[in-house]
Amino acid sequence: MKNAASFIAVLLFSAISYAQNGPKIEFAAPDNTIDYGKISKGDNGLRSFEFTNTGDAPLLITGAESTLSSIVVTKPAAAIMPGKKGKIDVKYNMVAGPIRKTITVETNAVNYPEGRVALKIKGEVQ
Repeated sequence: MKNAASFIAVLLFSAISYAQNGPKIEFAAPDNTIDYGKISKGDNGLRSFEFTNTGDAPLLITGAESTLSSIVVTKPAAAIMPGKKGKIDVKYNMVAGPIRKTITVETNAVNYPEGRVALKIKGEVQ
């Protein structure tokens, strides 16, 4: 019985330490949201989500997309090394009205479920 409890304890500690290793993505924008505010149609609509790999392995951005064709997303092609910064550019087509959109980013980051991160943009085009 003692050996079984010891085995379970070692297995649990191993699983916890394993889950904490790997790339981690931390965005500079509060709540992973960029607020365009009230802007005119003449604005170019380009904003950047800046992030840092706070983990201990290379961070890969495998996908970054929106369900809308009015948003163009550009992601880094190369891996982001531990401690280094990167950015994901978002260009919104300036159509009059409110902006409430989500961009899904797929990564190998261990600090988000399945490595998927939801980025949001909001504001109003006048």
